Amino acid sequence: MSLRTHLTGLALSLLVTLAPLTSWAGVNVNTASTSELESLPGIGPSKAAAIVAHRTDNGPFTSVDALTSVPGIGAKTVESLRSEAEV
Repeated sequence: MSLRTHLTGLALSLLVTLAPLTSWAGVNVNTASTSELESLPGIGPSKAAAIVAHRTDNGPFTSVDALTSVPGIGAKTVESLRSEAEV
């Protein structure tokens, strides 16, 4: 087996092994677009816009819990999106 064939096989194996990990990545509330934010549970267009406006005016969120400082987002909403949102 040539080195190139071996490396190609190794690269493919790594890709197959690591590909599922990308699906575990959450939506980063500090960098996500409004449409990406809308994919979070309990976040519609107006709340997504409010998140973007808040981070623009006040800087990045330091935690997912900090989303409660956005008007219209309470503790229940934060709990519902905790597993899918990240900073």
